[in-house]
Amino acid sequence: MELQWLWMFAATLLTCYIFVSKVMRNLNGWYYDLKFKNKQYPLPPGDMGWPFIGNLWTFFKYFSSGRGETFINNIVHKFGRIGIYKTHLYGSPSIIVIAPAICKKVLIDEVTFKIGYPKAATELAKSKLLNSENGRFKRLVAAPIIGRNVLEMYLERIEDIVINKLEELSSMKHPVEFLMEMRKASFEFVIHIFLGSCDQSNVKKFGDLFNVMCIALFSLVPINVPGFAYNKALKARMKFVKIVQYIIYERRMTIKNGQNGKNNDLLDIILQIKDESGEKFEDKDIIDLLITFLFGAHETIATTIMWSVMYLTQNPLCLKKAKEEQEEIMKARPPSQKRLSIDEIKQMVYLSQVVDETIRHVSNFSTFREATTDVNINGYFIPKGWKVLVWLSALHMDPEHHSNPEEFNPTRWDDYNPTTGSFIPFGVGRRLCPGRDLARYKISIFLHYFVLNYRLERINSECPLTSFPQPKPIDNCLARIIKLSNS
Repeated sequence: MELQWLWMFAATLLTCYIFVSKVMRNLNGWYYDLKFKNKQYPLPPGDMGWPFIGNLWTFFKYFSSGRGETFINNIVHKFGRIGIYKTHLYGSPSIIVIAPAICKKVLIDEVTFKIGYPKAATELAKSKLLNSENGRFKRLVAAPIIGRNVLEMYLERIEDIVINKLEELSSMKHPVEFLMEMRKASFEFVIHIFLGSCDQSNVKKFGDLFNVMCIALFSLVPINVPGFAYNKALKARMKFVKIVQYIIYERRMTIKNGQNGKNNDLLDIILQIKDESGEKFEDKDIIDLLITFLFGAHETIATTIMWSVMYLTQNPLCLKKAKEEQEEIMKARPPSQKRLSIDEIKQMVYLSQVVDETIRHVSNFSTFREATTDVNINGYFIPKGWKVLVWLSALHMDPEHHSNPEEFNPTRWDDYNPTTGSFIPFGVGRRLCPGRDLARYKISIFLHYFVLNYRLERINSECPLTSFPQPKPIDNCLARIIKLSNS
C-alpha cells in the first residue's frame, strides 16, 4: 500500500511538472500565435514566457548577475540568427531586433515606430519638446549643444570640472566609488550647459534628487506605493521640478527686465523660442527637457569614462599608446597655450577609438520603440502597439560585424564602415543624439588629463558585475586615484 501511494505521489508530481513546463509555460505564446494566425505573415519566432509576467524573471536573473548577454544569446541559439524575435518584457508583448538593417529601419522610421520606453522611464523622463514631430523645434533645442563654436564655448568649463575632480580624487586618503564621482562631474557639466552658473547648494540638491530618480528609471515593475523605488522617484521628481521652476521664474524676470541672453545657456535660448501660434513654451515643458537631457547624457558619460579608464588600466599596451598620443599633442603645443583646443581634441584619433571601443562593449542593452501600426519586416508580422526593442548590446557584440567582439581592441575602428549600421549607440536619422559630439569631447578631455597624470588602483579587481541597465561593477569601481610623480 505504501509503495502504491509512493507511485501515485510521484506520478502526480510528474503530471504537475509536465503541466507547468509544457502547458502553462507556453500559454502566452499559444495565445498570441492564435490571436494573429490569420495574418498574411507570421509573428517572428521566440519565447513569450509565462502568462502575465512573460520573461521578466529570466531577464532579471541574467541582468542582475552581470550576464545580460546570456538572455539574448539563449534566444539566438534556440531560434537561429535571423535577427528578429518575439518576447514579452516590461508587461508588454515585444519584438527584439538585432540585425543591422532591421535596427536602422526601426530607428529611422519615426512614423511607424514611435518612442516606446517602459512606464517608469516614460513618466520620469518625458519631454514634449524632444518627442515633438516638429523638426524646427528639435533643431532649435539642439543648436546650443552642437557645432564647433558651441564646443569652444564650453571647453574651458569642461576642463575646469575635469581638472578639479581629478585633483580632488587624488587628494583623498580613502578609496572612492569612481563611478559615483564621475556621475557627479557629469551631472555638474549638464547642469552648466542647461542652466549656466548655478548655486552649488542647488546643484547638490539636484544631484541627490536625480540619483533617486535614476534608481527607478528602468523599474521592471513600477509600483507607485510608499516605500517602493518608483514612488520615491516620482516624489523626487516633484521636488526637482519645484527648484527648477523657481530658477525659470527668476530667469523670466531677468529677461523681462531686458537682460536676456546674459547667461548664454540652453535655458535662455528655450525661453525665447515660440511655437507656430507665437506662444512660448510652458515651464513644465522646459523642466521635462532638462530632466530628459540629464537622463540621456549624464549616466552615459559617467559610465563610459569609468569603463574607458578600467579598460586602459587592464590593457597596458593600449594605455601606453593613448598616453604617447597625448604626449605628442602636448609637445606640439605653442608655449603660450595653456589649455586644450578643439583642434587638439580632433587630433586624439586613438583616444577617440578607445571611446568607441568602450561604448561598443558597454552600451545600454536596448533602445525602445513602439509600432504605431501593423507592419511587416523581413516576412514577419509586428502588431500595432507592440514594443520593438533595438537590442544594442547584441548588435555591438555580434561576431559577424565585430571580429573577436569580447576583445578590447581600439584599432578595430581603423577600417570601420559606418554605413553597415552595426554600431549605432547614438541612434540614427532625425533622432540621432544632438549632444553626441559634446559628450564624446567631455570623455576625451577627461581621458587626456587622466592618462597623462593619473592612474587607477582598484580595490577589488575581481568585483562581480551587474548588467542593468548598463554593465558596471557592483562596488561602482571602488578605487584610489593616484597622481603620477612626474605630473
